[in-house]
Amino acid sequence: MNDLTPAQALAQAMAQLPLIAILRGLTPEASIGVGQALVDSGFALIEVPLNSPEPLQSIALLTQQFPNALIGAGTVLQAQQVQAVHAAGGRLVVSPNFNPAVVAQALALGMVVLPGVATPSEAFAALDAGAHGLKLFPAEMISPATVKALRAVLPPDAALMPVGGITPDNMKPYLAAGASGFGLGSALYAPGRSAAQVRTQAQAFVQAFVQANPASTSPA
Repeated sequence: MNDLTPAQALAQAMAQLPLIAILRGLTPEASIGVGQALVDSGFALIEVPLNSPEPLQSIALLTQQFPNALIGAGTVLQAQQVQAVHAAGGRLVVSPNFNPAVVAQALALGMVVLPGVATPSEAFAALDAGAHGLKLFPAEMISPATVKALRAVLPPDAALMPVGGITPDNMKPYLAAGASGFGLGSALYAPGRSAAQVRTQAQAFVQAFVQANPASTSPA
């Protein structure tokens, strides 16, 4: 995947399975087992939020073990953090907000960047700054009806990824409204959850996504 442009890398990962595993609280010790469970289930997008224990070490381990996945950090708030993620081998930057400096630094380093937005103004500004896609956050505040309204005015190829409170049971209306995929948090992974438990949850999400999106095929 390292020979692809950031846009190509994201497109390839999204074509495989447009679900981002958000591993908040992951430890380096648990990273390989959890990563294997996700990759075996078809996941190609994995983020370790920077407010996790030793996140850069986990990112380094994951990128070394799973070079075909697009792996990086979440909760990236500052440009200096982008540099640290890149140095650890990460190629993905996800933020809860839109910070132009974070987007610019990610683009300068050839990384995929998905800033968080909640309004049309933020969405257009982030895309104008070069964002490869948009994290719609928090999804608890952004209904499928809102996604439909955003989809009507944003560029048709803009990736829209609701994040926050997404479960296997509530993906279908978002997809019908035009969501491209999702970021999956505590319903997929929580600290202390075993690799086997993560595998079970990952497979449940994949099955629900495939059922809710007939055009897709199971990646596993």
